[in-house]
Amino acid sequence: MDTERVGVIGFGLMGGGIAQVCAVHGYDVTVLDVDEERTHRGLDAIRARMERDVARGRLTQEQFDRAIRRIHPTTRYEDLAACQIVIEAVVEDLPTKREVFKRLGAITAPGAILASNTSSLPLSDLAAASGRPEDVIGLHFFNPPYALRLVEVVVPESTSPQTLEAALAFCDSINRITVRVKDTPGFIVNRLLVPFIFDAIHLVESGVATAQDVDQACKVGLNHAMGPLATADLIGLDTLLYISEAMFEEYGEPRFKAPTSLRRLVALGHLGRKTGRGYFTYE
Repeated sequence: MDTERVGVIGFGLMGGGIAQVCAVHGYDVTVLDVDEERTHRGLDAIRARMERDVARGRLTQEQFDRAIRRIHPTTRYEDLAACQIVIEAVVEDLPTKREVFKRLGAITAPGAILASNTSSLPLSDLAAASGRPEDVIGLHFFNPPYALRLVEVVVPESTSPQTLEAALAFCDSINRITVRVKDTPGFIVNRLLVPFIFDAIHLVESGVATAQDVDQACKVGLNHAMGPLATADLIGLDTLLYISEAMFEEYGEPRFKAPTSLRRLVALGHLGRKTGRGYFTYE
């Protein structure tokens, strides 16, 4: 399948970041969100990030101008009808995603790839909701998608070989590095990362060390670019809680059980970077 137009559903950090990557690599991108305020805000965020890239010499002004012209915000599902691949990047809520895939299955052409950026939900459920399970696949980008090249390609049993081949070719065309994984909660990275983050949180909760010192130890001692608590704040504490609950429900292992402080911060609305406060405070 020759992909020329990409659809993205959700104009937040993930959806906007995915759209940015696709536009920079030459694709026309239609990005859908629920209202014009969100689409304007999402496009402004892309523009600001790319202006910084121009200032740092990572993009030329010409590349910036071309990429911005390729991004087409919309609030209408019908505008996704001509897309050869649509990537869903809405909130991690199964009923919401099911409804998205139901609509995509009816609107897009048979053979168009229907991809989800879910980090924890079962792709088999979304495949069934679409009515075209052979066209559904998981493409789990990492935050922020314009900086991190990894994509976990999640392959339900119903996915056709043609869909898998086309999805891998698409990821290659936008300079992503792919790993294949079966349709299981947490996939590869989150299944390893979440218990690591929770161990770091437990160290802080038990008074062994401060959040700052735990992160500093991991950055310097383990050569990590970012500490586990800052990583939790970047992911979003609500998202982290949702992922951990899905894995705990599936596997029943104590290492996936959310720490008390994580639940408390989420209940208070302190969700990390996106709200200005989590395990750390942000300006």
